[in-house]
Amino acid sequence: MRSFFLSVQLSFTRLLPWYDFSMGNVLKRALKATLPVLGGYLFLGIGFGILLYQKGYGLFYSFLMAVFIYAGSLQYAGAGFLLPGTSLLNAGWTSFLLNVRHLFYGLSMIGRYRDTGKKKPYLIFSLTDETYSVLSSPEYREEGEDFLFFVSLFDHLYWITGCCTGSLLAESFSLSIKGFDFVLTALFLTIFVDQLFKEKDRFSSWTGLFVSLFCLILFGKEVFLIPSMVLIAVILTLKRRRES
Repeated sequence: MRSFFLSVQLSFTRLLPWYDFSMGNVLKRALKATLPVLGGYLFLGIGFGILLYQKGYGLFYSFLMAVFIYAGSLQYAGAGFLLPGTSLLNAGWTSFLLNVRHLFYGLSMIGRYRDTGKKKPYLIFSLTDETYSVLSSPEYREEGEDFLFFVSLFDHLYWITGCCTGSLLAESFSLSIKGFDFVLTALFLTIFVDQLFKEKDRFSSWTGLFVSLFCLILFGKEVFLIPSMVLIAVILTLKRRRES
């Protein structure tokens, strides 16, 4: 059986000399890595598609926002920005506050994205919370640029599919989006627990958890995110300097 598959692969190699058969393994690893994100993005995307339809905007707008904005919380807020009388200044400030955390994601990915060539602009654009969580997992920290690209692409496709599905469902049925927002909370908990068991040094995980809880109590749920990320970055930087 093994010799049969080897002969088939050799035949395809001769017929399609341009095809990189090692790419299949990268695709399978990327698909496996993003499966936890699939459920969260589908359900939350469906919720967004339904919400946008209820605001008076159908499949076309849902598709465009999923492709070119690709930001869960910002798209939910953006559904309100489309209403008449919305201030552009308010929309810009809200967008900045919702996505300023990505500055910290980008800083930590500079090294891995440095030599990714033409893929770099898309990798930067598609670095969402969930994609960052997958790529920063100990299991995938040594993967190359093709893996980075396909993880980012698969997650993006999941989100587009969810948003468009929500619009199509809203056109056919009367649906409520109550409770959909908890999907991402459950997804983050799953990813966190998974990384916690895989990491040998759990200092960064516990630091993130306790610093976030501290800032939540101190600053409140509306503004705790930015102070949390600043404090986490400072603590981890000091730890790295001390170790080096």
